Amino acid sequence: MPESFRGGCSFGTGNPDSPYVDGCEPNAAIRHRQDLYSMACTGKPKNMSTEFVFGYGSLVNRATHAYPDVHAARLTGWRRQWRRSATRPVTYLSAVPDADSWIDGLILAVPAADTALDQREAAYTRQDVTEQVHHPAPNAANIDVFAIQWSASDPGPQPYPILLSYIDVVVQGYFQEYGEPGVRHFFETTDGWDTPVLNDRADPQYPRNKTLTPHEEQLTDDWLARLATVVKQG
Repeated sequence: MPESFRGGCSFGTGNPDSPYVDGCEPNAAIRHRQDLYSMACTGKPKNMSTEFVFGYGSLVNRATHAYPDVHAARLTGWRRQWRRSATRPVTYLSAVPDADSWIDGLILAVPAADTALDQREAAYTRQDVTEQVHHPAPNAANIDVFAIQWSASDPGPQPYPILLSYIDVVVQGYFQEYGEPGVRHFFETTDGWDTPVLNDRADPQYPRNKTLTPHEEQLTDDWLARLATVVKQG
């Protein structure tokens, strides 16, 4: 890892030398918060007032949440992957361990008493990734990532679709935070684009859908075409 990236946040597009930024404790939304934040899997004490979450999908779009304290960050040793969950008939964006990869995104400061994010991410489990996140925040002592566990995955005989309205939200977030290089990095560092996409723009199924500019929509459409992803009309 380059020296400029140690102990802080660098800015890159998939190249760790670029100047552009592009676990073990399971989550349960209904678990008592004091249990969730009392100890990390490493045995380190948790901050009882605020903890941070690394966002790599819809959480990068600030319009989907009400957490104002956010910072650009990079999670090393992980990669994105579209993954089906047994809990709902759609394919989710998840993070999976990959020693040779990294993900650019945001870290969000979340009050420890706030259960809204756990409820929003109920299909996922929390994992402590504090030592793998590089960022400029001075007070982010504890950082979790939401990921779907293999035990919760259900590949099934037919893949559930990816909602285009969800992809749009993610693309808008990366474009607003990191520009077109950030959008490129999102598509290039995510596996599973052979999963069909359901075009639901006319009637969005994603509950936190947002209105995109024509340019943002075109970015999404161009990348899906470049990756030869099958887009089905809703």
